[in-house]
Amino acid sequence: MDLPDVSLPDRGVPREDLFADLRARKTADADWRGGRTWSLIYPAGADVDAVIQEANGLYLHENALNPFRFPSLADMEREVVAMTAGLLNAPASASGSMTSGGTESIMQAIRVARDRARAERGITSPTLVVPRSAHPAFAKGAKYFGLELVQIPLAADLRADVTAAENLIDDRTALVAGSAPNYPHGVVDPIPELAALAAARDIPFHTDACVGGFLLPFMAEAPAFDFRIPGVTTMSADVHKYGYATKGASVLLHRNGDHVLQYQAFLYQDWPGGLYGSLALAGARPAAPIATAWSVMRYLGTAGYTRLVDRILTTATKIRTTATALGLTVLGNPIASVIAFTAPNIMAIGDQLDDQGWHLDRQNDPDALHLMVSPEHDRVVDQFLADLRTAIDNAGESRGVEARYS
Repeated sequence: MDLPDVSLPDRGVPREDLFADLRARKTADADWRGGRTWSLIYPAGADVDAVIQEANGLYLHENALNPFRFPSLADMEREVVAMTAGLLNAPASASGSMTSGGTESIMQAIRVARDRARAERGITSPTLVVPRSAHPAFAKGAKYFGLELVQIPLAADLRADVTAAENLIDDRTALVAGSAPNYPHGVVDPIPELAALAAARDIPFHTDACVGGFLLPFMAEAPAFDFRIPGVTTMSADVHKYGYATKGASVLLHRNGDHVLQYQAFLYQDWPGGLYGSLALAGARPAAPIATAWSVMRYLGTAGYTRLVDRILTTATKIRTTATALGLTVLGNPIASVIAFTAPNIMAIGDQLDDQGWHLDRQNDPDALHLMVSPEHDRVVDQFLADLRTAIDNAGESRGVEARYS
């Protein structure tokens, strides 16, 4: 990227001027506190914010790289992993670690599967078989770790086509994966069927529950997706999405932790600095995401998460019902917080919503508007739906990508 013509100031900027500048810059950012942002941020209420801020402040400077110097962080990380494992019905043999986010969780699962395939099955040119709707972290992991990415086409319901998947899984496959739910459409892939295909060839299977890991366990009628399915060997779940921790908190779980964690761990001592060890891709790790994850999970408990999920589902149902009544087509059969809808002039409708200050993501194949519902959206959903009706009534031709970002 092009760098601005800026250098370190000769003298420090006065604190008042510094923060005036920061606040002025922040006015250009999305208004998530006002509920007008439908992704990236997951507001759960002022009480949760207060817990996050206090925990963050207590652990602002600590470094999670060294558990011997900061044993409280090691304890909290283990407890976050254990609580998440319980939510996802992991067996007693399970273990895992926290990561910086869903991308690292997924990439670590890929790296472990690649190394296992090489060590245990002699595979030197591995493939990674995932639905076409899988998160780009799978493609990123394939590129970084030298696997061939093989995409499973989607069936009419926008879930992975199981018949097609069976023909794509072979002796080179190091890992098969599915989403619960996927990011583009909010639908849950047929996890039991995909996992069974992998298990029949003794291939690991990963459930990407980065979105759903803290939603589906609190829903009365969630589809099967977790470790209760015998073929599921690894799972990812983001605490910084619907677990409501600050950014930088995800969990990667292995069904057979004692056996598999050896592939994730990095240990090194061929240098003068002593033994260096880490389960993470990063070296130095921020402590605050661990502390906030532990604090929020303890603060909310099962009752708190259930209450927040109920708010999300009520809002999401209202959006799906109203969007359909307004002539929009909801893609697939989303069951939780993620909704994508389309129409012949959907990008023009999106332009109108942009003008009204709403921030929705844009998708393609087909063109669609995409949103992720958070608990606090119940405060603004009626205004959003009124503005959506106005946007539909006034949509002309789309201004195009160049005008949108100019």
